[in-house]
Amino acid sequence: MYLTIQGIVLRVTDYNDRDALLTVLSRRHGKLTVKARGLRRKNSPLIAPCQLLAFGEFTLFEYRGQYTINEAHSIELFSTLRRELTQLSLGTYFAQVAEVLSQEDIPNPELLSLLLNSLYALTKLSLPEAQVKAVFELRAACLSGFTPDLFGCHICGSQEPVRFDLRAGQLECESCRDPNSEGIRLPVTPAVLEAMRYICLCEPKRLFSFRVGEDALKLLMNLTEAYLATQLERGFSTLDFYKSLFIGEKYV
Repeated sequence: MYLTIQGIVLRVTDYNDRDALLTVLSRRHGKLTVKARGLRRKNSPLIAPCQLLAFGEFTLFEYRGQYTINEAHSIELFSTLRRELTQLSLGTYFAQVAEVLSQEDIPNPELLSLLLNSLYALTKLSLPEAQVKAVFELRAACLSGFTPDLFGCHICGSQEPVRFDLRAGQLECESCRDPNSEGIRLPVTPAVLEAMRYICLCEPKRLFSFRVGEDALKLLMNLTEAYLATQLERGFSTLDFYKSLFIGEKYV
């Protein structure tokens, strides 16, 4: 049986000296593992559409639950991203997060759209990488059922919270601290809180249509990164590599 999908390549793994296995996030079929025969050959027509972070159309042959690429065509290669090491490494981090959050054969079009829009923002919108990263992390958490409670101190209701509990995903004011929570708290400012609310609640088309100052952006980026890692209870090797590129430099 043949199946035609549109999707983005999240991971490429060598299978043997000629073939490779791709992890593809598709719009209608969720995450799929597909074999690309001959991909590792020098003149393979699959090289462009089957590279990491390539978005394309794939015709698959399915046999006993396993998929093999019969034909593939590129739709968007994000060529600019491939010429900038920090952008490429950040995009690879996004792909690893998307792979963790998606499931085999379960559609997740919102996550696919978030990934594509984030890669577009990296390459076309001239936004700080830290802002794109923060948007992707927090919105991905929301899409996966980890939407934080951002409407006042969860204990007394105060509208002047100063801390965010990473484990509980809740705010606390200066005078309140939940004795039953042992989670790590990070500081929040009004500007950071406003940005977080915007990311969680805005329409997908306007995800990147906000501005935040440099100091607030640094707090926001650190908070969204820590929140996603805390909720997923894991780290990401691709994120570690991205951050290593800024050793001795300003990481924003």
